[in-house]
Amino acid sequence: MIRTKIEVKDMACGMCESHVNEAVRNAFHVKSVKSSHTKSLTEITSEESLDEDKLTEVIAATGYTPGKITVEEFEKKGLFHRK
Repeated sequence: MIRTKIEVKDMACGMCESHVNEAVRNAFHVKSVKSSHTKSLTEITSEESLDEDKLTEVIAATGYTPGKITVEEFEKKGLFHRK
């Protein structure tokens, strides 16, 4: 699994978060997407890496300002995960 984080400036409320989340879901096949206007951040979980240029374009098209993108691999751990 891949976790992509992108700074999204100018979000002011929960509706702004929903607007960004919907745009990302419509543009990419993702497992989950969640935004935080207080952190100016959107986190996207997907099976494969996302096209960063397209992601920037999708965010910009919503009227918000995209910023730095970070990508990391991660392993989702279940409730009863043991080491």
